[in-house]
Amino acid sequence: MLNIILGAIALGSLWAVMTMGVYITFRLLDIADLSVEGTLVTGAAVGAVCITGGMNPWAGTLLALLVGLICGAVTGLLHTKLKIPALLAGILTMIALYSVNLRIMGRANIALLNTTNVFTPLEGLPFMPLLAEHGIMTKNVAILICGLLICLVVSAILYWFFGTELGSAIRATGNNPQMVRAQGVNTDTMILLGLMLSNGLVAMSGALIAQNQSYADVQMGTGAIVIGLASVIIGEVLFGTKSFKRTLLSLTLGAITYRVIIALVLKAGMPANDLKLFTAITVAICLALPQIKAWWNKLKGGKK
Repeated sequence: MLNIILGAIALGSLWAVMTMGVYITFRLLDIADLSVEGTLVTGAAVGAVCITGGMNPWAGTLLALLVGLICGAVTGLLHTKLKIPALLAGILTMIALYSVNLRIMGRANIALLNTTNVFTPLEGLPFMPLLAEHGIMTKNVAILICGLLICLVVSAILYWFFGTELGSAIRATGNNPQMVRAQGVNTDTMILLGLMLSNGLVAMSGALIAQNQSYADVQMGTGAIVIGLASVIIGEVLFGTKSFKRTLLSLTLGAITYRVIIALVLKAGMPANDLKLFTAITVAICLALPQIKAWWNKLKGGKK
């Protein structure tokens, strides 16, 4: 049971990077960007091709991030320059990326068995043999350490960036675009930058997830946006958003909590085929909580 929970926490720390990317579009820009389902696979594909080609896994992961930035730019340009609605622009990019991902990999999937990844060096830490003696899977520990360190670095960079004048302009664009335009800021540029940053993080997460599961598959992005939204909502509801620093922590904890819930539900006997349904219901309930609370308060007020 300990290994199941530990594995879920480790996997959640990798998905947390994607959750931060989804948060940027969903909350800061107020855009539902469906292209992340394709970008996640693109990141995984680029990372897998680089690693199997002998490239340093960290270099491959960073290259995946850069390719993700380009994917975000495509969605941004479709929306801001061609005036295609954001939702449709994301769908178009997602559809196009399916073919692009097949081109990158050359086939539907790539195995990463017996390859060195970003987690491999951590499996050689001095205390790992002691953990192995107690039945703890050292691979999960290595992934957890690496995942949390990456989340810490990414969170620190985002906290710094969104505290700058440029970052504040991006945040304000989603909140009040009219006011931002009145200040002489080009909102189209802010939206473009936000989408690029979001998709870059999603692609980076895809590369990390591919290294964790030892393969990249063209279908692995299916439902990614729902997983990201579930993690965002769970984090906000359970851990709060009183400050941006608190929000970044909530995103990481939300992704981890979601993965732990999924692991426990599977352990309890839920068929794996029902996971997407369970996730959709969870997201719907979390999104409806404010309205449910309002109805409940109104009902209590009526009784008085």
